[in-house]
Amino acid sequence: MFKEFNPAEDKILRVIDNEGQLINKKWMPQLADEQIQKAYNDMLFARVADTMAVSYQRQGRMFTYPPNLGQEAISGALGNIMTEEDWLVPAFRELGAWLAKGATLKDIFLYFKGNEEGNAFRNVKKLLPMAVPIASQLLHAAGIGYAIKLRKEKDIVYTVVGDGGTSEGDFHEALNFAAVWKVPVIFVVQNNQFAISVPFSKQTASVNVAVKSLAYGMPGIKVDGNDYFAMYSALDYSRNYASEGKGPVLIEALTYRKGAHTTSDDPTKYRTKEEEDFWGLTDPLTRLNKFLKAKKLITDTEEQTLIEQYKKEVDRSFEEAENYPPTVLDDVFKYTYVDIPEDLKIQQMEHEKFLKWKEAQK
Repeated sequence: MFKEFNPAEDKILRVIDNEGQLINKKWMPQLADEQIQKAYNDMLFARVADTMAVSYQRQGRMFTYPPNLGQEAISGALGNIMTEEDWLVPAFRELGAWLAKGATLKDIFLYFKGNEEGNAFRNVKKLLPMAVPIASQLLHAAGIGYAIKLRKEKDIVYTVVGDGGTSEGDFHEALNFAAVWKVPVIFVVQNNQFAISVPFSKQTASVNVAVKSLAYGMPGIKVDGNDYFAMYSALDYSRNYASEGKGPVLIEALTYRKGAHTTSDDPTKYRTKEEEDFWGLTDPLTRLNKFLKAKKLITDTEEQTLIEQYKKEVDRSFEEAENYPPTVLDDVFKYTYVDIPEDLKIQQMEHEKFLKWKEAQK
């Protein structure tokens, strides 16, 4: 696969076109109809949850939130490739993968409501917290991969970052060490065309992201990130490669962020409707829906029924998060150091005074 889709030649792995038609039989994964249906349902659930999360934020019931709209095939495929024993080291736009790993919507809503308890993922194995500092998690992934190799374990580490993260030094350091150590880490770059408002064309002079792998002595591949089957095949192939002790892989998942960078952003300031319409033709759910309809595996009525069910489930999860007890103040200050530094003691006292003042104003 890596030779066939040489990133230096800017080749891209694509299995279905925008109409859901099979155009690359060779790399079509061997999935049963039931597996494809489930994959679509999971992606649809992630989209419903994501859309409703934006609505909750607009209602003032949740803080700043990063939409996943248009990028569901990447997390969807990743969620179906990962095993319970694999590590997921995410950024902050991997909703479908979090859910597949075992996180709950309540966890996710808690986090975006400002409660760190939602970032603990207490009942999930090998899922790291969301990483907001850009690309910092990639170094963590490389380190975990090194530990796996030392212990002679069989785990695979999947780590995800946006295209903006490739402009950070952490990205290059992580790829370099992962390749030198030959650790089982699969780096997935969600190239959604924008680092907040900076277009990809202004971030690098390279022909693509995947080609950067060649400088570090590791394979890389550019994949249509809005094609579920292409993403599944690339991840599956990369997993087999890494599990054989051959080292890391870099996957560039070409996609488009249909929503804002976060709910604090206004994308109309830096991109055109014509551009959005063009990329709208590549929508991952639309393409997979057309594929399923051609095989008579789903109807509009069935999909609408699912959407209504999902809305109720999302509302229930959000209500649980809204009714969850507030963060205990000690959790903020007392559990980072064995002995609390003096400056943190002062910060806690000042915050307690502020809370008392705030309560007195009611």
